[in-house]
Amino acid sequence: MAKTIVLGASPDPLRFSNKAVKSLIRHNHEVIPLGNREGRIAGKDIIIGRPDFKDIHTVALYLNPENQKEYYNYIVKLSPRRVIFNPGTINDELVELVKKNNIEPVVDCALIMLNNNKY
Repeated sequence: MAKTIVLGASPDPLRFSNKAVKSLIRHNHEVIPLGNREGRIAGKDIIIGRPDFKDIHTVALYLNPENQKEYYNYIVKLSPRRVIFNPGTINDELVELVKKNNIEPVVDCALIMLNNNKY
């Protein structure tokens, strides 16, 4: 299965990033929760920082556009095949940056994509 990084992962079960990690696990996707607060989601530790990962297929964004800026270079360096801009995360500057780096920007909702088998 392709690896997905959930960027902006939160240990708070009410947050959509938390729900996305759980849904990815339920749908048998390999998921890496990446956030700025320690915690666990469905038995997975939230990773803090910007570790170097290989073979990332998707970055699912759960950060508002202002908080995304510090991750621009990191996202490009990960070289995923696509970045999913979930509701509230659309950012024209980052969309253009990923396009220039041959990364597909997808404006959609990862949870709905998973539930409709379109992930």
